[in-house]
Amino acid sequence: MSGASPALVASGPACVALSGGVGGAKLALGLAHVMDPARLLVVANTGDDFEHLGLHVSPDLDTLTYTMAGLANAETGWGRAGETWTFMAALEALGGETWFKLGDGDLATHVERTRRLRAGETLGAITADLSARLGIQARIVPMSDDPVRTIIETKDGESLAFQHYFVRLGCAPQVAAIRFQGAERARPDPVMLAALSEAEVVVICPSNPLISIDPILAVPALRAAIEATSAPVVAVSPIVGGRALKGPTAKMMGELGMAVSADAVAGHYGDLLDGFVLDTADAALADSVRRLGIEVLVADTVMTSLDDRRALARRVLDFATRLGEASAGPQQAQPRT
Repeated sequence: MSGASPALVASGPACVALSGGVGGAKLALGLAHVMDPARLLVVANTGDDFEHLGLHVSPDLDTLTYTMAGLANAETGWGRAGETWTFMAALEALGGETWFKLGDGDLATHVERTRRLRAGETLGAITADLSARLGIQARIVPMSDDPVRTIIETKDGESLAFQHYFVRLGCAPQVAAIRFQGAERARPDPVMLAALSEAEVVVICPSNPLISIDPILAVPALRAAIEATSAPVVAVSPIVGGRALKGPTAKMMGELGMAVSADAVAGHYGDLLDGFVLDTADAALADSVRRLGIEVLVADTVMTSLDDRRALARRVLDFATRLGEASAGPQQAQPRT
């Protein structure tokens, strides 16, 4: 594909990206534009999944799918562009639950996914088919076909399913802890593990580290595969100038006793990383990250246009490629210990 990084040449997926919803999807789209999308595999968080109105809803999978298909609603940040709301209006008139908005086009996705799950298909197989039908050349895969559910433990002693915390309560409760129910039993798709073993680059997209990336890393075999890969692992900070660009990242970090800063995100990932991308607003934190033993790239990370997404994707891939070449030296790079 035109614009692909010339250093990325290998059999199998050249890049594996870990992603949550909006912020991660922006970079995933950029990656698909600057490399051969057939060699890009995006691992999606499914800790946010839940059943609503009898339907299986996968918010991060859908945001990634709609974004990479050119169907995302830029105004809301979720759902499909050009959405209509006849279903929600009719449901409200009947006294139904309307706190989680399902547009008419979006509803079709959930209905079809639920039908096929109940017929015995896996979430991964359904996602692959829906992506192909929408013309997406990169592969989007759920972190596991097994259910993993993010649970928010509040300082008032409640245990809240994630969407009830995030949407119904608007992130208002104070967070005391986060757990990932079912993660210890979840199994990643073997195709995903094979992709990680062959990847030249692993990118952690600028998604909330606590509720978008941590659920993925909580799947034991998936984290072990990332730790074992010889590919450089590079994360892009979701914190810019001490603030999150979108969502409750900063609020949650503060309530859990973390500094709300980009270098705190790097420290959270720790030894998993070879490289970390700071925004230019946080260039002064570069030495703090380097003291963690992590190499640093300072770049413009705020993605407001497709050109921004492409530019950041190129910088991230080139940075990761340089790290891989430096690590390998004259011999093949060895897995991290």
